Amino acid sequence: MFISPAYAQDASAAGAASLVMQVAPLLLIFVVFYFLLIRPQQKRAREHRDMLGTLKRNDKIITAGGIVGNITRVKDGSDEIEVEIAPNVRVIVVRGTISSVVRPLAANDAAPAKG
Repeated sequence: MFISPAYAQDASAAGAASLVMQVAPLLLIFVVFYFLLIRPQQKRAREHRDMLGTLKRNDKIITAGGIVGNITRVKDGSDEIEVEIAPNVRVIVVRGTISSVVRPLAANDAAPAKG
């Protein structure tokens, strides 16, 4: 009521600038989280999905529970895989529980450096 129109206009312009200054850090945090957390996790999930799709007989695998075995049978169109964990001991595991495939090193490949 006692404020002149010039001050009222200046306050609304400052309000818009302060709104941008309040939202900018939130956007910056989201961008950082996207590139440091979300994007790499999506890449790992895609690689794991591709690895599960390329499983074949005689692959040596490690399950999420730490069981190591060789694939004896892959059922197409099913999530179940038969794995031999000891001589003449076969179990059926769900494809999604396989955490990694152990690839043997070729004889001429250098061993990874220790230390």
